[in-house]
Amino acid sequence: MTISKDAIDHLFTNARTANGFIDKPVPLSLLKEVYEIAKMGPTSMNTQPTRYVFLTTPEAKARLLPALSPGNVDKTSQAPVTVIVANDTQFFEHMPVVFPNKPDAKEMFAGNAGLAAGTATRNGTLGSAYFMIAARALGLDCGAMSGFDVAKVNAEFFPDGRWQANYLINLGYMDTSKLFNRNPRLTFEQATQVL
Repeated sequence: MTISKDAIDHLFTNARTANGFIDKPVPLSLLKEVYEIAKMGPTSMNTQPTRYVFLTTPEAKARLLPALSPGNVDKTSQAPVTVIVANDTQFFEHMPVVFPNKPDAKEMFAGNAGLAAGTATRNGTLGSAYFMIAARALGLDCGAMSGFDVAKVNAEFFPDGRWQANYLINLGYMDTSKLFNRNPRLTFEQATQVL
């Protein structure tokens, strides 16, 4: 089955990074719906290391603002929701439930810190990409950001060290007057090799 061109355009071709948002709330029920769709995307060995912290109040956002690069403060303050996308460094504790067909999966990761860290980073980022696509599919606009002090966010929100911040996503409904011009994309020939 192929989805429609309109759906592809909505998710990719015409979708834009949100740099500003209108004043329209995002209900918790919609955030739950986005998660329920995104969690179905594949990760290696079904590890699912992505974690999300939804900042929905001015008080919660005030804790984040000191860690942001100056260019990200206004749009983050304005966004109805800011998501701290994190990786669970101990994701493997859930392996007996999420990957029961390999009984020693938990021990495999627990006994190999490098394997666990690499798996969390790759698959945590992959999971959050599914999250953004699901958010777009349900009518939300996304503004992903890496302009922040990771150590400050980890100290403020994850002092026990188990979750580690990866990047941030502002969510809501785009203020189209604040769109930047679309930047060029690499061509197939520039970005690929066919062997």
